[in-house]
Amino acid sequence: MDTDIAPHVLAIDDDPAMRKLIADYLAENDVRVTTVATGQEMLRVLAEEAIDAIVLDLRLAGEDGMDLARKVRAESTIPIIMVTGRKEEADRVMGLELGADDYITKPFSPRELLARVRAVLRRYKIVQDVLPARDEKRRAYRFGGWELNLRTRRLMSPQGERIELTNGEFSLLQAFCAAPQRILSRDQLLELSRLNRAEVYDRSIDVQILRLRRKIEPNPSDPHYIKTERGAGYMLDVAVDVLR
Repeated sequence: MDTDIAPHVLAIDDDPAMRKLIADYLAENDVRVTTVATGQEMLRVLAEEAIDAIVLDLRLAGEDGMDLARKVRAESTIPIIMVTGRKEEADRVMGLELGADDYITKPFSPRELLARVRAVLRRYKIVQDVLPARDEKRRAYRFGGWELNLRTRRLMSPQGERIELTNGEFSLLQAFCAAPQRILSRDQLLELSRLNRAEVYDRSIDVQILRLRRKIEPNPSDPHYIKTERGAGYMLDVAVDVLR
């Protein structure tokens, strides 16, 4: 997303009043908005326009918003903000598991929606700055005899043994492998991990890396792979091959 160009948000809601509220408020705050009422219209706009974020009401008349979210995520990494009711916790959990980036509950203030839109756009801007163009065909990463399978989320040692990883450890290692021999700050690692829907928080980044080192380093106290760059962050200091 070019920061000199107003971000383009696509809002899907079958309530005309809600569509107007979203469009008017976001437009007043330098956000370009396209609003539609149906999933078919949503898919048409996605095929024709460059969209930076989607605001999707999960409760559309005659349609399953969750299915629409699943279709979007199967084809792209566009940030999705789900709109749900206050009592629809199961929908929020399922949506996040499908790959939605955030949610907002009705009734909500336009100001809160704007804040959430800006937050997911900042998150993806950080990712775009750090990582190369996303390659959905990547199957695995290989470094120093280790292999991280992105589809099965498995890590295999050089000896062919499966190493169990927590969600946080997997996401951190994936972030390192996607940007090898490049210093990543704690903030960047936090956002990259959140992109992969891991429960990683700023104060625990160092702890997660310590645990990851214990699993992949021959000598965790003198790491060969994940190096500490004092005052800057961490770096995976090894060449990485991409398997497709």
